Amino acid sequence: MTVAPAVWRFDAIGVPWRVETPAPVPGADRARVGRLIEDFDRSWSRFRDDSIVAALARGAGSAPAPADAVMLLDTLSAAAEATADAVTPLAGDALGALGYDADLTLHPIGVHPALPWREVLSWTEREITLTRPATIDIGALGKGRLVDLVFQSLHHLAGPLVVDASGDLRSRGAAERVGLEHPYDPERVIGVWEIEDAALCASATNRRAWGDGLHHVIDGRTGEPVRTIVATWAVADDAMIADAVATALFFDGGPRFAHDRGVAWVRMTTDGRAEYSPGCAARLFTA
Repeated sequence: MTVAPAVWRFDAIGVPWRVETPAPVPGADRARVGRLIEDFDRSWSRFRDDSIVAALARGAGSAPAPADAVMLLDTLSAAAEATADAVTPLAGDALGALGYDADLTLHPIGVHPALPWREVLSWTEREITLTRPATIDIGALGKGRLVDLVFQSLHHLAGPLVVDASGDLRSRGAAERVGLEHPYDPERVIGVWEIEDAALCASATNRRAWGDGLHHVIDGRTGEPVRTIVATWAVADDAMIADAVATALFFDGGPRFAHDRGVAWVRMTTDGRAEYSPGCAARLFTA
């Protein structure tokens, strides 16, 4: 007889989370996960006044680097290089100009191309430095990194483990069958991808969307929302890399960025076509 897993649900960084384990997650582990999420948010959130990101946005200078700053910003810079800076670590002000600001006003004030980040932003293991005020945004891979941190925090628990943060998912010990949601109809899927001991991350322009054609996936070079790709999915060993690839796939350099990291992927264009990497294991439904 198959025993249903224990499911722990909670909200964090603005989205619902689901953790599945054979037995309920102990209270001490839940408390540790809560502290981990709070520390990550206090470091990287551009939606709270007391974060390191917010402090740097208020004035140029340096701030202590969080423990994972080099990992995150090195990966973001690689994605920027692959996409000719369409992906950028300084997307925050461009998103804010479109209304996706710290106060979530959702009232656009114009188009604001991102600053040339190589001239403005630098980092070491000890500090992050800005030569002028700007808003760092790690949305291209931040949720995936937090999934990895929560997953690692619970890795000592026996048996299968699934950590799912509303589109960014990592599993161990059991197959997880994931429907690839149709971006134009949330009641449909364009295919199914089964993963085990891996991470799957998805991104779509119908998520975190507001106004006419406004959404959270922007081209940092122009400050405008992307128009050609509407949804992406990527499978990698860890969620941070899968998340970074899912973002890069909205741009021309994304497939090469994925190939160089051995990441399988699917993406859907605005005219309804599906593209996918060679050897991709997703089962796509075709007409």
